[in-house]
Amino acid sequence: MPEWLLTNGLGGFAAGTTDGINTRKYHGLLVAATLPPVGRIMTFSRFVENLVLDDRRIDFSAGIFGEDVVGQGQKFQRDFELGDGFVRWVFDIEGVRVERRVLVCHEVNASGVRYTVTRPGDHKGNVTLGLWPMLALRDFHGVRRRHDGPAPEIDAVEDRAVFIRSGDLAVRIEADGGRFRQAPDWWYGQTYPQETARAMDDREDHFTPGPFEVECSSEVTTIALWIHLDHDEGGFIWEQELERRQVALGATASCGGEAVLRAAAPPRPLTPAQRKLARAAADFVVHRHRPDGGLGTTVIAGYPWFADWGRDTFICVPGLFLAMGRIEEAGQVLATFADHVSQGMVPNRFDDYTNEPEYNTVDASLWFIHAAHAFRDAGGDGRVFSDRLLPACREIIDGYTRGTRFRIGVDESDGLVTAGDETTQLTWMDARRDGVVFTPRHGKAVEINALWYNALMLLGEERRAQQVRESFRARFIAIDPERLFEQGLHDVIGPDKPDRSVRPNQIFAVSLPHSPLDHEEQYVVVEVVRRKLLTPYGLRTLSADDPRYQPRFAGPMFERDRAYHNGTVWPWLIGPFLDAWLKVHHRSDAAVEQACHWLGPLLEHLERDACLNSISEVFDAEPPHRPGACFAQAWSVAEVLRLVIELEI
Repeated sequence: MPEWLLTNGLGGFAAGTTDGINTRKYHGLLVAATLPPVGRIMTFSRFVENLVLDDRRIDFSAGIFGEDVVGQGQKFQRDFELGDGFVRWVFDIEGVRVERRVLVCHEVNASGVRYTVTRPGDHKGNVTLGLWPMLALRDFHGVRRRHDGPAPEIDAVEDRAVFIRSGDLAVRIEADGGRFRQAPDWWYGQTYPQETARAMDDREDHFTPGPFEVECSSEVTTIALWIHLDHDEGGFIWEQELERRQVALGATASCGGEAVLRAAAPPRPLTPAQRKLARAAADFVVHRHRPDGGLGTTVIAGYPWFADWGRDTFICVPGLFLAMGRIEEAGQVLATFADHVSQGMVPNRFDDYTNEPEYNTVDASLWFIHAAHAFRDAGGDGRVFSDRLLPACREIIDGYTRGTRFRIGVDESDGLVTAGDETTQLTWMDARRDGVVFTPRHGKAVEINALWYNALMLLGEERRAQQVRESFRARFIAIDPERLFEQGLHDVIGPDKPDRSVRPNQIFAVSLPHSPLDHEEQYVVVEVVRRKLLTPYGLRTLSADDPRYQPRFAGPMFERDRAYHNGTVWPWLIGPFLDAWLKVHHRSDAAVEQACHWLGPLLEHLERDACLNSISEVFDAEPPHRPGACFAQAWSVAEVLRLVIELEI
């Protein structure tokens, strides 16, 4: 069943399925970010909804308990819409029309749910709408059991509002009509099939303080309910909140039936595909607390479970920001990470609970240099670049030259970067579980040294770059020309021997602005990747003829991690692949036409699969290429957006 997503610009969100049944522990109507963009709490799961027609109670919501669906939402549902800043369902319950709309407030940890009940003109009996809030009040990665942690308690009750407290967390639910009736209770054992499939905790108990009830005596009755943390102001007005969200998304009032971007738009009007991707891109741009107490800008790597990751953020900068003309925000994003450079490294992530930076990758710092110079070349603020970004870039070069954490450093004998040992996972292929390293890549990895060469060239270190170029070609190119055409570049130069796995990492030796390869070598690399790794949804992470190849991304987390970078398709890799394809074919008309064709399936996916209006993190390696992992991934969206802007699709 397709999913939907609404975000609040703080790292908080609401998400669910188009039929209204929560199938993940991450589905709910308010995940609040208490320490933006992290400290996320699943506060409010859903309403149990019913209509009382005369003396008959009819449930029109639904949830899964064990193997049973409880409620009749699927029976009565007639329509679903994901609009600009809201989601909408329509139900027909024995002639009574009920419309449910949900929105998430922008830059506030609050959600609104509005119901419109329309009775047929000939209906003479009583109609009452009952809404029972189901509260979780727990870390968004966990599940709530009644006897785990501080139990939710009703803290205060008003005629149309109720306060619920659980430990340090307090939530207020208020309505603009009807009345609240206190009747605390627990619902036990709601089941999440998506978590069952991942062999994760899949059952949850929910607390309800009692129902909000509305007598629908008029032909049309409307009630809006707001759920928010106790420190938020409240007093929300539906139309104002919807307008604020639309402005935040860059939308103005409809003009000729088309929403247009309001600010920071690229130079030309957006096509329908570009507009849809721009909407998706907005979900990932959020605030982050700076060390000085202010708010910076950063990028959520993926929904529903990731926070901001350095590597992902820097790869996203050209698509999410620069291609859209959001140059100033790109500078803010990069400056946020520049503030945390340590020992020549930028953070790869911030802790979900403490917000402390974590330094655990060899490539994030090199992607930072690439993104910083892309910001400069796009017309970014010269003072931001020279005063904040360039010093960070030089500190990275110095740190790698001297040597830094995790045995990251430059081998003086050949000028190449080496990193890690058999216990570490420092590149983007970083899956490990229960002590098992699934893609060991310690040593001299091909994309790391392509990035290193690119970084030296960008910073004017041409003498050092020449040594790296010579060493790169000597070490990563197979000596036998026939082997080069079959394999392309070695993936890693390890302590003992080269790793000859056919992986997509070699494409960066072509796609980056500065390549250590000559044109013929670049062409061969692109052809190897095209023949062995290209699928309709991106690049496989391992050739299908490798004995470690995993065709499906499925099962318990151990099995998923085994497949994560051993065949599984990553759509973000379509970006560097098409950059490389266009480069070696001199951007001919035929090459551009082919590139547009290859983007087609991902644009169709945006419309119909997984999370509507977004692009998944991964796909199965084999047809039908089922999407998996995060249902909305920043770099998947960013790279496709960058390309559709560049290719004018």
